[in-house]
Amino acid sequence: MPTRTAAQRRAEARAAYDAFIAECPTRHLLDRIADKWVSLALAALAGGPMRYSELSRRLAGVSQKMLTQTLRNLERDGLVTRTVTPSVPVRVDYALTPLGENLAGLMRSVKEWAEAHMDDVLTARAAYDDATGAPGSG
Repeated sequence: MPTRTAAQRRAEARAAYDAFIAECPTRHLLDRIADKWVSLALAALAGGPMRYSELSRRLAGVSQKMLTQTLRNLERDGLVTRTVTPSVPVRVDYALTPLGENLAGLMRSVKEWAEAHMDDVLTARAAYDDATGAPGSG
């Protein structure tokens, strides 16, 4: 079997989208969707279109800058649409695209899993900390 150059491996990774290969662009997408604000925004929008202010209230603790950045990235990735309605004040609505809807279902499931198993995780953390003498990181 002939030896491949790094450039050839990168080209093959792009063609196959194998996230286990360092050069694969899929890693950038995984990094994006692993962000907590992305996960929560997608889960919130799964219930239907929302205005910016509604999303801001729903995602307690998100800064205006972070929410704006998150929504712009989701729009760029084709997961969210932004609709501006000229009015006083201007109305801006965000909604999932079909691609976003497909991903939002998975993200909502992860969110629900985390909520349902948080007590189990806290118990495991406490047991680990007790067994190793490690201080809890919360």
